[in-house]
Amino acid sequence: MRILSGIQPSGTLHLGNYFGMMKPAIELQDQGEAFYFIADFHALTTVHDAARLRRHTHELALDFLACGLDPAKAVFFRQSDVACVVELAWILSTVTPMGLLERCHSFKDKTARGQAATHALFSYPVLMAADILLYDSDLVPVGRDQKQHLEVTRDIAIKVNELFGPVFKLPQPVIREDTAVVPGLDGAKMSKSYDNVVELFADERALKKKIMGIKTDSTPVEAPKPVEGSVILDLFRLVARPAEFEAMRADFDSGGCGYGDFKKRLLNAVWDYFEPMRRRRAELEAQPGHVEEVLKEGARRAAAVAEPVIERVRGAVGLGGCLK
Repeated sequence: MRILSGIQPSGTLHLGNYFGMMKPAIELQDQGEAFYFIADFHALTTVHDAARLRRHTHELALDFLACGLDPAKAVFFRQSDVACVVELAWILSTVTPMGLLERCHSFKDKTARGQAATHALFSYPVLMAADILLYDSDLVPVGRDQKQHLEVTRDIAIKVNELFGPVFKLPQPVIREDTAVVPGLDGAKMSKSYDNVVELFADERALKKKIMGIKTDSTPVEAPKPVEGSVILDLFRLVARPAEFEAMRADFDSGGCGYGDFKKRLLNAVWDYFEPMRRRRAELEAQPGHVEEVLKEGARRAAAVAEPVIERVRGAVGLGGCLK
């Protein structure tokens, strides 16, 4: 069973990245043949500074390895190091109906927030389809906001199979509903676009400023606090032990504790949760060249799977070779 997922190097990683994608991916590396890539081609839709893209790519790899990705179990690589993914995206685009892409919510949402309406942003789902289909993926862990893109992948694969024969597998989504959407500091989905994130490896002072700055209502200390939609409770659930979460939930219901106390508990829980990962990250930083070696070896292993697939596609559509 082959599992595939990717993450963009578009900035500093945050709790939403970790609980929404990284943690599930790390757990799945023990359950199948895992392929995880850094989506640097995709990042070009927003990052137009070469040095920044390279830095973000390196930092993302460092963070993922620190959080538990094991290159002995998972194939971990840069998307652009297996460049035939772009060739496959072009081939897929020749059979992808415009209407299919026009119905995608992501393009509308991103342009509504001011992102430039480029061809790459519009055709993003086609490159995502190529990412998935190039590795004969069986399972694709996605957030709820990416589920539509996987449906597009399946639609494109079906179209190719109808036109050229059985070329592609049809991948299935894996959606973890419990952590599919991680709330940001303002209650909206945690996203760099909304400037509401809690960074994974922020120093203690910066982390304290973020968490103590969570906006709350004016409920008095002695009164019960609203539970529904509480950012503090929703984030605490992710990093605390079940008994600790139930104790905070009970304190919300009973009253007598202020929001400041709850924020301090959340701060301590976040700091303690990521302490082993901070130590591992420091160890990796002390090994110059290690991250690059991991990515190059991952690209070699990924290419060994991708090359037979792209050859299969070329043959099916009539590219290259001799007339038989």
